[in-house]
Amino acid sequence: MENETPAAAPKSNRRSNASQDNATFDWEAFESDNAEIDVKVATEAYENTLSRVAEGEVVEGTVVDITKRDVIVNIGYKSEGVISNSEFKYNPELQIGDKVEVYVESTEDKKGQLVLSHKRARSLRSWDRVNEACEKDEIVKGYIKCRTKGGMIVDVFGIEAFLPGSQIDTKPIRDYDAFVNKTMDFKIVKINSEFRNVVVSHKAIVEAEQEAQKADIISRLEKGQIVEGVVKNITSYGVFVDLGGVDGLVHITDLSWGRISHPEEVVSLDEQIKVVILGFDEGKKRIALGIKQLTAHPWDALDPNLKEGDKVTGKVVDIADYGAFVAVQPGVEGLIHVSEMSWSAHLRGAQDFFKVGDDVEAVVLSIDREERKMSLGIKQLKPDPWANIAEKYPIGSKFSATVRNITNFGVFVELQEGVEGLVHISDLSWTKKVKHPSEIVAIGDTIDVIVLDIEQTIRRLSLGHKQLEPSPWEAYESQFAQGSIQEGTVTSVSEKGANVTFEGGIEGYVTARGMAKEDGTTIKEGETLPFKVIEFNKNTRKLILSHTRTFDDARRETEAKAKDSEAAQQHKALKSINSAIEVTTLGDISDLAALKANLEAEEK
Repeated sequence: MENETPAAAPKSNRRSNASQDNATFDWEAFESDNAEIDVKVATEAYENTLSRVAEGEVVEGTVVDITKRDVIVNIGYKSEGVISNSEFKYNPELQIGDKVEVYVESTEDKKGQLVLSHKRARSLRSWDRVNEACEKDEIVKGYIKCRTKGGMIVDVFGIEAFLPGSQIDTKPIRDYDAFVNKTMDFKIVKINSEFRNVVVSHKAIVEAEQEAQKADIISRLEKGQIVEGVVKNITSYGVFVDLGGVDGLVHITDLSWGRISHPEEVVSLDEQIKVVILGFDEGKKRIALGIKQLTAHPWDALDPNLKEGDKVTGKVVDIADYGAFVAVQPGVEGLIHVSEMSWSAHLRGAQDFFKVGDDVEAVVLSIDREERKMSLGIKQLKPDPWANIAEKYPIGSKFSATVRNITNFGVFVELQEGVEGLVHISDLSWTKKVKHPSEIVAIGDTIDVIVLDIEQTIRRLSLGHKQLEPSPWEAYESQFAQGSIQEGTVTSVSEKGANVTFEGGIEGYVTARGMAKEDGTTIKEGETLPFKVIEFNKNTRKLILSHTRTFDDARRETEAKAKDSEAAQQHKALKSINSAIEVTTLGDISDLAALKANLEAEEK
C-alpha cells in the first residue's frame, strides 16, 4: 500500500529512541516555526498518510513484534493491532516481518486501540482456500488440535478437518497422542460442502516423496549391481531389504544355494547385508534381489570325476509323493524317485522309506551338469531279484505269497520284495464261479500259489492257486453223467436262471426253462431239490441242469408206457379177429370186417 507506514521497531527500542529525542529536541524552535500552523490542517494531513480501513474488512498486515502473549500487527493505521498468540498456534514458525491477514473488528476501542482478529480473517477465507488447495493439489499446513475416534482433528485455514488414523503416515501409528499440538503438512483429499466436512492426509505427501525417491534410486540401479541394504521385514516367502528409500525383495529361493525352510535361517531383522540386483520393474517399482548369487554355484565345485554308477551319501532335505530330494553337498541335490526305492512293483509313497533329515547312501543313476540335475537310486544297492528268477522260482514250484492288490481280473501277490505275480481270477478255484477275487481272498492274506509261467524280460509271473490240487471235474464226469439226477442246493436265483451247488463244491446252472416246480411255482434260493443233468463238459467246466425235467420226463415216460400197453392190447385183439374171420360164415364177414376197420383206425 502507498500510505502504509514502515514497520515499527520493537517497543523497547521505540521507548529508548523517544527518550533520546526528547533530550535533544529544540522545543522553542519547533513552537516558533509552527506557531502559525493550523491544527486542523495538520491533523488532516497526518490522517491522509494513514491507511483507510473499515470495520469488518479483511486486510493484510505485517508482524512487527511477538511477545509471550501477543502478536503485534501493523496494518498501516494510526495504531497497531494486538492479537493473542493463541490465534497463531497453527503456525509456530511465525516470525517478525511475516505478512498475515487480519479482520478489523474495531478501528478504535474504548482505549483507542485498533482491535484485530487473525482467526476471523482465516475463517472468512477458509472455504475458498480449502477448495482452491484441493483443486490445485496443494500442500497446506495444519495444526493438530486433538485426538478423536478413528483419527485426529486438524486446524486447516481455521476449519476443523478430519485426519484418519490410516492417513497419518505410511507406517501404522500406535501413539496418536504424540501428534497432538504439532503442525504438519497435509493434502486435502475430500471436501463435503453440504456438511462442511474436510478430510486431509499426511500419508499422501509421504507416499509422493517416497515415490519420487524410489524413482530416483531405481534410475541409478543396474542389473548385476551389488548394493548394501538393511533387512526391513522377513516373511515366509522372502526378505524385504531397504536400499535407502526403496525396498527390494530377496525371494526365499535366492537366499541360499541350499534348501532352507524359512528365511530366518539366513538373515535377521535390521541386519545390514549385501545383495545383488537381479532385476527391477521401473513401472511397478519392484526390485528383485539375491544373496546366493554373491557366491559361486555349488554345482561348479562338484567333483568332476563323479559319474553314473558311483555311490554318494547325503541327507534328505525334502520329501514329495513322487520321491525324496537328497543333498549330496550344500546346494547340490539329487532326486530318488519312488520307483528307484524298491525292486517291488507294488510302489508306495516316499514317506514309507524316508523322513527329512535321514542320512542316505545312494547310487548315481544319471547326472546332467549343464541342467544341474541328478537322479539317484537305493534299490540298486541290492541285487535285482529278477536276475535269477527262473532258478529261484521255476515253473511248477509252489510257494506262499502275500496278497498286495486285488483287481477285477485277479490277485497280485508278492513272493519276496521286488517279485510279484498275478493269480488270474480263473485260476482261483476249480469249482466255484468267482465273480470277484475278493470273494476268495483279502489284501494281506497269505495264499499258496504255483508258478505257471515266467516272462523275465517284462518281469511278469503267472501264478495259480487251483492248480495246487487236481481238477475234480475228471472225477465228476461219471457222477454227473448226462441224464442223471443229482440233489443240490439253490445258492442264487435271477430272471435268467439259478446257480446250484452240490456236495464237493461243484456248481451248476439252471436255465429259466428248468426252474418250474411240479406245483407250478418256481425254485427259490436255499431250497434243496433234485436236478437232472442236461449237459456236462469237463473241459469248459460247464454243468447245465433242470429241475422241471425231473418230473416232466417221468410223466412223459409214464404216458408213453401207457400208450404202448394200449397199442399192444389193440394189436392182440386185431390178431384174434383175423383168426376168427377164417372160421366165420359168410353172414358174419361183413360185421367182422367193420370191426377190423375200426380197430385198425384206432391203432393208427
